Amino acid sequence: MKTRQAILERSSSFARRLQLRVPILLAPMAGACPVSLSVAVANAGGMGACGTLLMSPTQISDWVLAFRESSNGCFQLNNWIPDPVMAAEAMQERQLRTFLASWEAEMGGSDSQEASSATPDFEEQCEAMLAAEPAVISSIMGVYPEPMVAEMKHRGILWFATATTVAEAIEAATAGADVIVAQGMEAGGHRGAFNPADAETSLVGLFSLLPAIVDAVDVPVVATGGISDARGVAAALMLGASGVQVGTGFLRADESGIAPVWADAIARTAPEDTVATRAFSGRLGRSIRTRYVTEASAAGAPAPAPYPMQRALTKGMRDAATRAGNLDGMQVWAGQSSKLARAAPAEVIVDDLWLGALDRLT
Repeated sequence: MKTRQAILERSSSFARRLQLRVPILLAPMAGACPVSLSVAVANAGGMGACGTLLMSPTQISDWVLAFRESSNGCFQLNNWIPDPVMAAEAMQERQLRTFLASWEAEMGGSDSQEASSATPDFEEQCEAMLAAEPAVISSIMGVYPEPMVAEMKHRGILWFATATTVAEAIEAATAGADVIVAQGMEAGGHRGAFNPADAETSLVGLFSLLPAIVDAVDVPVVATGGISDARGVAAALMLGASGVQVGTGFLRADESGIAPVWADAIARTAPEDTVATRAFSGRLGRSIRTRYVTEASAAGAPAPAPYPMQRALTKGMRDAATRAGNLDGMQVWAGQSSKLARAAPAEVIVDDLWLGALDRLT
C-alpha cells in the first residue's frame, strides 16, 4: 500500500506541474503527430506533441495555432540537436543511388524532383518554438545550447531531454534539463543517442535503463520505449518513472492518420519482427522488418550514407511506396510492443492506459 501511494503521489505531482489529468505523453514523432492526434490526447488529459525536425518556423507556428484552436491542453515541441554534417564518399553515394534506383522503380517511380539533404535552420526553428511558448520543449540526439536553455528558463518553459544511457541522462541534467525522458531500445523510430556512432553499441532495454537513470539524476524521469498498454505503464511507474511517453501505441488511433497499410502491419508485428536500421535516414531507428530493410542490410548491399544524405537518397523510394501502399519500400517505424497498439479513439487509449495501470498497482 505504501508503495502504491508513493507511486501515485510521484505521478500525480508530475501531472499537476504540467496541468495534466494523467501522466500520459504522446511521443513527438516527426511526420506522425498531426494536430488531430495531439488534440485528442491533450483533451483526454494527457500531453500532445509535435516533432518539428522537418518543419519551417512558419509550419511550427501554424501547428501550434491549429492546436490551440481546438484545445487548451498541454503539448510539447521537440527537435533534434543537429549532428556535424558528414558527406558520403563518392563511390558509396554512386553505389547507393544505383541500389535505390531499382527500389524506386519497383515501387512505381517518383513524380517529384530529387530531394535535397538540406535541413531547416535549427536556430530559426528554436526561435519559433520559443515564440510559441509551449509548456514543454523537448530534445533528442543531444542537449540544447546554453543560450537556448537559458531562454527556456527565462520564459518558464520546461526542458524534457531524451537520454538513451545513464551518462547521457547525467549530461542532460547537468546542462539544466527539468525532466529526463529515458528511451529504451524497444522504442520505435529514431534512437536518441547523443553520438550517432554509439547508437548500436548502447542499445539498453527500458527495464534496465529506467531505474538506473532514476537513481542517477535528481529530476523526474519519463519512461518511453515499448509501452503500449496498461501493463507497461504500471511497470514503468513501479520502476520509478513519473510518467510515460507513448509513440507506437498511438499510431493506430483514429486520429493518427498514418497509411492504412502501416497501421495494419503494426497490428501483426511481433517484437522480433522489428529491427534497428540506418537504411532509411542514416540515423539508427527501429522499423518493421520489411523486405527493403532486410535487403539493405544484406551482405553486398552498400552501407547507408550519413544523416541527412541517406534520408534524401531514399525519399523517392519512400514516397513512391507510400503512394502505392507498398509496405516493402515504406518507412514504417514501430516499437517492439507494436502488436499491443489498439485501433481506437485516442481518448479511449489514454483512459485505458491510465485506468488499467491503476488497477494493476492496487
